[in-house]
Amino acid sequence: MDLIDDDPQPGSNAHEFTVSQLSGAVKRSIEDQFGRVRVRAEVGRVSRPSSGHLYFDLKDDRAVLAAVTWKGQASKLVQRPEEGMEVIATGRLTTFPGQSKYQMIVDQIEPAGEGALMAMLEKRRKALAAEGLFDQDRKRALPFLPRVIGVVTSPSGAVIRDILHRLRERFPTHVVIWPVVVQGEGCAPQVTAAIEGFNAMQPGGPVPRPDLIIVARGGGSLEDLWGFNEESVVRAAAASQIPLISAVGHETDTTLIDFASDRRAPTPTAAAEIAVPVRADLAARLAESGVRMLRANAQHIDRPRQRLRDLSRAMGRPAALTESARQRLDVWGTRLEPALRNLVRTRRQHLASRPMPASTLRQFTAAKRHDMDRLESRLTMARSRRLERPRDRLTQLQERLNASLKRVETTTRRAVTQQTVRLTELGQRLDVAMTRGTASRKEAVARLDRMRLTLGYEETLKRGYAVVHGPDGVLTLAKDAKATPQFEVQFTDGRVTVHTAGKPAPKRSKPKDPEQKTLI
Repeated sequence: MDLIDDDPQPGSNAHEFTVSQLSGAVKRSIEDQFGRVRVRAEVGRVSRPSSGHLYFDLKDDRAVLAAVTWKGQASKLVQRPEEGMEVIATGRLTTFPGQSKYQMIVDQIEPAGEGALMAMLEKRRKALAAEGLFDQDRKRALPFLPRVIGVVTSPSGAVIRDILHRLRERFPTHVVIWPVVVQGEGCAPQVTAAIEGFNAMQPGGPVPRPDLIIVARGGGSLEDLWGFNEESVVRAAAASQIPLISAVGHETDTTLIDFASDRRAPTPTAAAEIAVPVRADLAARLAESGVRMLRANAQHIDRPRQRLRDLSRAMGRPAALTESARQRLDVWGTRLEPALRNLVRTRRQHLASRPMPASTLRQFTAAKRHDMDRLESRLTMARSRRLERPRDRLTQLQERLNASLKRVETTTRRAVTQQTVRLTELGQRLDVAMTRGTASRKEAVARLDRMRLTLGYEETLKRGYAVVHGPDGVLTLAKDAKATPQFEVQFTDGRVTVHTAGKPAPKRSKPKDPEQKTLI
């Protein structure tokens, strides 16, 4: 048997495809069968090239599915894929003929349950904490009384109204609002831009630079608050040179911006309470401090004065120290003149009983006269000294009294001038108030008079109406007028008496009004 057959094999009926045709058929088949799918998987390798597209793997314990998100859709993803994250990816299956592989075009990614979100949040928190973004030494002290407060929140929500209302109640201040989206895909970039924008403002610019920033949002689910867990927001809050208060969610809600901020508030309203003090409390503290300062100044003056007074009592009165010496001086002063006379008399008698030469007598007389002149001058000087100190004391007291009188006169004149100006102002205000009060009361009286005329029936008569008066009052029905033999019709210029037909008019006892006319 010949193992080699040189004859050609007969042709096959199977259709021959090109590679492109076969790849296109497979592509259409897969896209028709899996036009919209949701895949629960773990994110594997993630690649972000410079083109802006996003490439990553979706895997489980037995298979791997390539996934891609194009540049336009990648920027709109609420949740960016991260390696090791469990997600639910939504998109469509397609093929990539260039590499003979199938892949998933993903346009939406969401975490697979709150547990996955919490795990990812804890992982991100630990990574940022390891960088030192949450350290206490990085946190800045809040200003005691900020002049300008920047608020990063939605301008249409209830949060900004609560913050403004509480600021008005406690201490009104200037507020600059940076409107942002507080939920969804645009939340994180807008909040980041707002924090960086406030820090980029220069003092003295057209928009005042805030002294304090409040990032606020109301409560919500973990997914609603996820924008404040993004790394860009946390880094912007940590790098802010302006003190920042985080007021995201309610008291039980915790986001990563709370760790990076300088102060966390449980609610937006509490953030306003932390930002500014109560103006009434400040006024009370200021008044109390003023009273304490006055009391301290008074004590600072009274204590040395009391100490000086106590020491002066221990030293004794200066007058008491000099009274005895002054008294002795007075006694010796009164004795000096008689003693001098006696001495002169004795010496004269001695000289008279004992004759002396003329030259000696002249010398003795000159010496005694010299002694007498010296004693007289000393006596005169002593008297002058005794009178000089009281005279100086009186002069000083007179000067102090004149200065005190001048101060009192100046103070009184100033007080009288102030009171005169005050009374003049009050008189002018009283005149203005009386003029305004009189004008307002005149206007009120005129308004009431116009209302009276409007409501009165006399004005209605001027417009062509008439009032029918019967014997028992005003007639308002035609049947009552027919049953009445005589009645009066009042016009704007008088009354007219009317008699009904077939009934004689009764005689009137009183004379008729000259303005009335009778119609038969």
